[in-house]
Amino acid sequence: LKRAARLAPGPCRWNSGLPMNIGVLFVPQQEAWVVERMGKFHRILEPGLNFLIPLLDRIRYVQSLKEIVINVPEQSAVTLDNVTLQIDGVLYLRVMDPYKASYGVEDPEYAVTQLAQTTMRSELGKLSLDRVFRERESLNASIVDAINQASDCWGIRCLRYEIKDIHVPPRVKESMQMQVEAERRKRATVLESEGTRESAINVAEGQKQAQILASEAEKAEQINKAAGEANAMLVKARAKAEAIQLLAAALAQQHGNAAASLSVAEQYVNAFSKIAKDSNTVLLPANTGDVTNMVAQALGIYTTLTKPQAVKTQDEMPPAHEDSHSSAAEVLKAEQGSSS
Repeated sequence: LKRAARLAPGPCRWNSGLPMNIGVLFVPQQEAWVVERMGKFHRILEPGLNFLIPLLDRIRYVQSLKEIVINVPEQSAVTLDNVTLQIDGVLYLRVMDPYKASYGVEDPEYAVTQLAQTTMRSELGKLSLDRVFRERESLNASIVDAINQASDCWGIRCLRYEIKDIHVPPRVKESMQMQVEAERRKRATVLESEGTRESAINVAEGQKQAQILASEAEKAEQINKAAGEANAMLVKARAKAEAIQLLAAALAQQHGNAAASLSVAEQYVNAFSKIAKDSNTVLLPANTGDVTNMVAQALGIYTTLTKPQAVKTQDEMPPAHEDSHSSAAEVLKAEQGSSS
């Protein structure tokens, strides 16, 4: 049909028929009428009212200035990795120069369609199968640039080219499906391993933080324990100091030495009575049964320790000192009698 249209006597581009010259013509908007006078190009009628000379002027071509959509038939193309594809597309054109479109090429639609097909095959031969699907936008732009370079002398400009469908052979399609499944399994394995790694890292971080917190807690506990022991020692020392001060004040009073001698004797007797409780091996003095001698020995030790104090107080209160020894002796004899 296209070949028959090209061989027709009156070429008419994108129009059903040529208007007749009746002298007064009204040209529609977005159309360009090419007029010949006696077989030679005369002028192009603009939209609106136009006047022509009948019989001499003839409307030879009617060019539409609107954007034209052309379906590019499906064709086979071989990619860089020797895969045969079936591709079809859509071409968007516009007549920019009606004179060139009328006299530059016989059939602009057919010429542009063939140019789009050859350009598509050459561009696909430069790409592999994977890049064909990823770089469809760049492929369309390359085809548009190639068409515009060739169609400039035809007065036609290619606005856009879009690939509609890409048909892959069945066996290649199965291989691509297997590749996609393998890639998905790979991603799943990688994600699972990354999850395991992140989990291990989180567990290790948790253990690390737990150990740090435990060590800090132990450190704080030791610090608090040490502070408590230090405070307890200070409190005990203060209490002991106060007790010593009170004891010293009590000893400075009348009959204080007698009371101290009695206390030392009691402590000596108590300590001697607990010797056998701590160990089975006991070293006893020869005069174990002589309690009076032991008490006198304890009083002698105390007298030796307090001798400087006794020397000072002897000049001040000699009668009281003698009374204290006599009273202490009487108290010890009374205790010996009660114990016997």
